[in-house]
Amino acid sequence: MSDAFITCSNLSFSWPDDTPVFQDLSFTVAGGRTGLVAPNGAGKSTLLKLIAGEYRPTGGSASVEGVLGYLPQSLPLDGDPTVAELLGIAPVLRALAAIESGDASEENFAVVGNDWDIEERTRAQLERLGLGDVSLTRRLHTLSGGQVVSLGLAAQLLKRPDVLLLDEPTNNLDVDARRKLYGVLEDWQGCLLLVSHDRTLLDRMDRIAELDQGEIRYYGGNFTVYEETVRAEREVAEKNIRSAEQEVKREQREMQQARERAQRRASNAARNIESAGLPKILAGARKRRAQESAGKADETHAARLNEAKARLDEAERALRDEQRIALQLPGTNVPAGRTVFLGEGMRIRRGERDLFAGEGIDLAIRGPERIALTGPNGAGKSTLLSVINGDLEGGSTKRADGRIAYLSQRLDLLDLDRTVLANLVAFAPEMPESQRMHLLARFLFRSTRVHLPVGVLSGGERLRATLACVLFAEPAPQLLLLDEPTNNLDLVSVGQLESALNAYEGAFVVVSHDELFLANIGVNRWLRLADGSLVETGAPA
Repeated sequence: MSDAFITCSNLSFSWPDDTPVFQDLSFTVAGGRTGLVAPNGAGKSTLLKLIAGEYRPTGGSASVEGVLGYLPQSLPLDGDPTVAELLGIAPVLRALAAIESGDASEENFAVVGNDWDIEERTRAQLERLGLGDVSLTRRLHTLSGGQVVSLGLAAQLLKRPDVLLLDEPTNNLDVDARRKLYGVLEDWQGCLLLVSHDRTLLDRMDRIAELDQGEIRYYGGNFTVYEETVRAEREVAEKNIRSAEQEVKREQREMQQARERAQRRASNAARNIESAGLPKILAGARKRRAQESAGKADETHAARLNEAKARLDEAERALRDEQRIALQLPGTNVPAGRTVFLGEGMRIRRGERDLFAGEGIDLAIRGPERIALTGPNGAGKSTLLSVINGDLEGGSTKRADGRIAYLSQRLDLLDLDRTVLANLVAFAPEMPESQRMHLLARFLFRSTRVHLPVGVLSGGERLRATLACVLFAEPAPQLLLLDEPTNNLDLVSVGQLESALNAYEGAFVVVSHDELFLANIGVNRWLRLADGSLVETGAPA
């Protein structure tokens, strides 16, 4: 089999409204681990969907050699399917059970194929991903977002793929689950193309592929090496821009000086001709020669100026356009002594088990507290946020007057069929139109992007749209509930979110497995939810 497992030739893709995403994109991905990076909205997830065959290109082709495994960014997080159904092994298990009970039909043997050891292989794979205690009959809606992501990866690995496409595979994973995934991918022997904003994972790649302005460029080494190379390139580009700007100014100055000298010579020549009393025909000839000489000199300077401007344009194009969201949260000042939320004896039942142990858990949120809620996948962190928000009832809960803004990890608050702008209108109907457009521009939705349906947005774009609607809904929130807010957000935008949360004067509770993010947002209270108990840890745990 060829080393080039993925081949894209003159690949083009446009949305139904003819908005282009790629045009004549050609590249190959060889064996080993490749990390694909680009700003949100550049088309990373779209590119994976084209390679996986979920989207059809408008031109060119994308082909894969060998068996393909594909983990998309968005996975179903609700419903009644069992773990076996989610893994895609339920038909094989049913056929095996039928054969064991005496039904030796050809149909059952065809379903089983070579998968006689499917249950053993599945158990081994789940164990490797930290899901050894998850029953194959457990229902999807009883699982955490992180468990669903790990199961989605297990489903792809059970296919024994030659080529593996992973779109944000560490979303919602706790620290232990991330480490398990890192180990699995370190042992990977095929061709891996991975989209992620997880620096630790990207640092385990063999190479980085950058998607920029519709082209793929490869960098040998991991993400740290890539960042160092990009930083050096930016320094060179900025130096070239400064040099080109100085050259343009110099050429402009010399051109102006040459014109002034020509004008002085022309004036002197006219006076000299008049005082010399030359015949008109001779005087006219001298004047034309002087004008032609001045014109040629002006053309020479203009050409040199245009060349200098062209070099400046080229230098500016070499400088990367790093679009950053400009986040400034609504002004909310919560007094230090005010109780924003009080919950006592909070208990929730999931299927056959109580999610919170004993008499339930208690939680008080007072003043502008900055709370980090940590714990393993499946402990109930997202459920606790739903109780705080009032979406679930269990125990005694009281909320202060004032709005609670809840950003769910499911990103299910927006109407997928409505445009970005229409969704913001629904959340903030009293906001003036000009202010809405300015706000969306700060979240990088400009021009026609505001009229795109939410359903066609990338994961990072959908998160930005949800942030805009949730944070700026009316009235301004006094308590923010953020469930994995950095999922799908590019690294530049994560930094902007950190800055915004540091400037926010209300209370927030944030669930995140991004340790660096939590360290950068001024958390002053740490809670850990594990084994049904909520414990103050006083520090990251």
